[in-house]
Amino acid sequence: MTPKGEPVLAVLDVGSHKTRMLVAELHEGSLRYRGHGVAASAGIRRGVIADLKPATESINQASVLAEASSQAVIEQCVAGIGGNHVRGVNSQGGIALGSKMREITREDVRAAADRARAISLPSDREILHLLPRHFLLDEVPGIHDPVGMVGHQLEVSLHLATCSASAHQSLVTCCNKAGLAATETVYEALAAAESSLSPDERELGCCLIDIGAGSTELIVYFEGAVVYTAAIPIGGSHFTNDLAVGQHLGLPEAEYLKCEYGHAVVTSVSQTSEIEWQPEDQGVMPRGSIRQRALAEILEPRARELFTLIRDSLRNGAVLEALGAGCVLVGGGAKLAGLLDTAESILRVPARIGTPVPLSRMPAELQQPEYATLVGLMLYAHRTSTIRAEQEGSLRAKLRSMFAGSI
Repeated sequence: MTPKGEPVLAVLDVGSHKTRMLVAELHEGSLRYRGHGVAASAGIRRGVIADLKPATESINQASVLAEASSQAVIEQCVAGIGGNHVRGVNSQGGIALGSKMREITREDVRAAADRARAISLPSDREILHLLPRHFLLDEVPGIHDPVGMVGHQLEVSLHLATCSASAHQSLVTCCNKAGLAATETVYEALAAAESSLSPDERELGCCLIDIGAGSTELIVYFEGAVVYTAAIPIGGSHFTNDLAVGQHLGLPEAEYLKCEYGHAVVTSVSQTSEIEWQPEDQGVMPRGSIRQRALAEILEPRARELFTLIRDSLRNGAVLEALGAGCVLVGGGAKLAGLLDTAESILRVPARIGTPVPLSRMPAELQQPEYATLVGLMLYAHRTSTIRAEQEGSLRAKLRSMFAGSI
């Protein structure tokens, strides 16, 4: 809440490189930016919390900065979760409606979904999201909302996003230790898609590729529904590490070189182009000169490896041919020059860099690929809270009518 008692929403993105928090207020039913905080991440490897204490400190620092920026007291948040442990599986199940056709209710939909979700999972896995693909009414597929229709049998095809139970609990524990109640956890790629994909892309078929520091997360939409989720154990930090080893540099220097002069396609870099170290280059000490093409010769193999693994993952999931609208790259790693060319060359589909749709009053610095997940978490939190409020209002109306009829 703000000092004036206005309702606010807070979302948290805990990445391997940065921990970010965004705060927005509800103004006339819509979201309006209030503030944000960004802190360096610690205790996190490949998107998973490896050390609770430093991870908690990173979350707390981002929260304090966000509170100061928004002038609001933050007690709870919606947190994003990602990493190599997130996996997706498709399932189908349904119920019989009886020998005579009858109208389908919300309770029937829930019962069909419960049948579809009743799959055997290892003890260390838990369901993160139940995402309906489509419904089948009397074996007729392609139905998006069967409520109000009539039939004999209702089935639902679901995509279940699952995660490591221990990784999920570690995130919740860190939030609690930082003084925050994590009211909901959301798959980061799902959130990024919320802010970066158009309705047409979701309908025609599109893969959102979220290239974070420690891992790359995938989510594929087709005919408006999620059909595939996966993670690749390569992220932007792997590119940085390659440069550090190949050029005998420190990690800060390698990160600076990658962001300012790196390229994923060797032939796009001039053979004579050299990088002269300057003392004012963001604190990097002068070290003579480095051929820019030498950087590309290190970065290109890693980029091709990443998109080859993405292609194989999509092919194994039988969705590679469903990308009618191509792919969208988000995350800090997506900003590497030449990466779009690599994506189009290996995946054989159009590619573009995704940026989040802006909230009202949101600063331009947040309209970057690395903030797609954070803004998407806010849009997701707002949408789900609105749906819950409508459902609660409907329930209250039903209860009032029941009591009124009994008087």
